[in-house]
Amino acid sequence: MTKKIKKSEAEWKSKLDPNQFYVTRQKGTEPPFTGEYEDTETEGTYVCVCCGQPLFASDAKFHSGSGWPSYYQPIAAENVELQRDSSYGMTRTEALCSKCDAHLGHVFDDGPNPTGLRFCINSASLKLVEKKKGEK
Repeated sequence: MTKKIKKSEAEWKSKLDPNQFYVTRQKGTEPPFTGEYEDTETEGTYVCVCCGQPLFASDAKFHSGSGWPSYYQPIAAENVELQRDSSYGMTRTEALCSKCDAHLGHVFDDGPNPTGLRFCINSASLKLVEKKKGEK
């Protein structure tokens, strides 16, 4: 198991822009259809904006129509922690970076095959590392 990254609120604030801080450290949500990666089809790896851990591959991304980037599975199950979220009078499954506990978004069971899952993720929690030409 990877050792958790722990930083103070001030350290996170100095590393992240205000929206990234709000989403990842305060469990916020960006408005639908406003995130940088909601509609992108660029190939690459989506990593945690806080710690750089690889989270999702572009080949697992799909257009869900929800207004947020959606993926049917993470790069590795151990890179994304799932927790019960009972906020706002709803019961959902929250997705967190397993390395730094950044809030990523939520997981729903209305996704496509092969998993049937929809990881509905805030763009502000991600950074896209583009695939280089000729890279597999």
